Amino acid sequence: MGLFDFFKKSNGAARKEPALEMTDMYNNPLQEGDTVEAMRYDLGRCKLVRAEKGYEYESLATGQRVSYLRMVDAITGFQKVKKVVV
Repeated sequence: MGLFDFFKKSNGAARKEPALEMTDMYNNPLQEGDTVEAMRYDLGRCKLVRAEKGYEYESLATGQRVSYLRMVDAITGFQKVKKVVV
């Protein structure tokens, strides 16, 4: 690799960040409309809803919304929610 090869543009292939998997703390898959028990922000039971900038958890009790990114546990990568199975 030459000195100026470092500065060359790539062939148009965009680098993609790995997508965050939508799973609960037990690795159960989550999808829009699922009901979960939130372990953060005193949200209680929530519904996973699509928002303008991704997904959010909407509290069934208060209507408060929190981005799904704020629920991600930094150590495990899983979200701090438990899927409610009816």
